[in-house]
Amino acid sequence: MSGGNREAGRSVTDKVLSVLTAFESQHRPLALTEIAAIAGIPVSTAHRLVGELTEWQLISRTANGRYQLGLRVWELAQNVGRQLRDTAKPFVQELFSLTQETSHIAIRDGNEVLYIERIYDTRRVPQSTRVGGRLPMHNTAVGKVLLAYEEPWVRSAYLDLDLVRATERTITDARALAAELDRTRGRGFATTYGEQSVDTCSIAVPVFHTGRIGAALGIVVPIARSDSLVRHLPVLKAISARIESATARIPLESLLRAHQVGGDPAPPEV
Repeated sequence: MSGGNREAGRSVTDKVLSVLTAFESQHRPLALTEIAAIAGIPVSTAHRLVGELTEWQLISRTANGRYQLGLRVWELAQNVGRQLRDTAKPFVQELFSLTQETSHIAIRDGNEVLYIERIYDTRRVPQSTRVGGRLPMHNTAVGKVLLAYEEPWVRSAYLDLDLVRATERTITDARALAAELDRTRGRGFATTYGEQSVDTCSIAVPVFHTGRIGAALGIVVPIARSDSLVRHLPVLKAISARIESATARIPLESLLRAHQVGGDPAPPEV
């Protein structure tokens, strides 16, 4: 039976999460057999778990009998970073008003960038992601900022990963990326030029919290106007400082806990 050889020794929680994350790589409704195969569990187990998840509205069934993530998942996800998002939202809106460029704020979640708030104009820049969306850190300006100011063990762990190439300009060499992160920290901002999408470039600055990196604030502009990117730096830095001041008393540790890169349980003891 499909995936049956992988079921032994797995907890119920592991199987449930495998079912839910089956939809992460397949952006379409899935048949029960597909869910079972991707999750690595027998069809009978998938049938039982999908049925229970459907009752909880975490999964919904389409008219043709396939399954997709339910609205309840989206509702729960909205609570992630809500306090930071609600506090930062007016500042991101102000950034957009002052620059008229796609504006966003993001945090690190494991080895990815998680976008907490984003305001974009579809007439100017193609939408690469959305609020709650994720992208790699090495080919986004916000990601480079987050990596540059993170603890050394986080940076080292990320540099040990296979760096996926999104475009011909994506930095996939660990040494080149390390040098780029050094430049980012030295000048206080990061840029990308066609590294996530060939049509766009971006710039981002850090948002600090109690002396350490908390988030990254950035804008995205069409690649045709890349020469105007750095002129937005004063506005970015000013609004970053205002967000830092507004969030200073918010206990962000629960939100910005040390997500582990590559499954490492903790930074190495020295």
